[in-house]
Amino acid sequence: MAEIQLQQWIREIPDFPKPGILFRDFTPLLRHPEAWRAVMKQMGTICEALKPDLIVGIESRGFIVGTSLATDRGLGFVPVRKPGKLPGEVFGIDYALEYGSDRLEIHADALTGNPRVLLVDDLLATGGTAAAAAELINQAGGNLVGSSFVIELESLGGRRRLPEAIPVESLVIYS
Repeated sequence: MAEIQLQQWIREIPDFPKPGILFRDFTPLLRHPEAWRAVMKQMGTICEALKPDLIVGIESRGFIVGTSLATDRGLGFVPVRKPGKLPGEVFGIDYALEYGSDRLEIHADALTGNPRVLLVDDLLATGGTAAAAAELINQAGGNLVGSSFVIELESLGGRRRLPEAIPVESLVIYS
């Protein structure tokens, strides 16, 4: 069977979520089981190399990627959510966006014991959200061993905002 080219399943939507933005939509990958299996196979290779104990996914599309990968690899999954969505005690971090600020939270007891953590999401763009999640993982007691994304928009420089010593892997890179 020929190798699946993931780019063919990534849809371009102009002027979303605002004029001038070309949105790269990964949801068509989800409709095609062979394409999604190829995503899981490639991310599984990343897991084999980094040997995480847990997968952490960023709300909301990171939940799709993260739970699929965690299930495929027989690992646990931990969500990083927007404020007020997790019950019980949480650690939180405020971070700057291009046009304001936001906040992410994680359960305070989610990363006890210093587990090796792979951070996943669908897209790496400017890197603000991923960098905040990486910092939150450390704050909660996790040992971030890498980050993996389905899509990376290289020209936006998000990779530079992530911890320098930690591997960053993206399956499809747009320059």
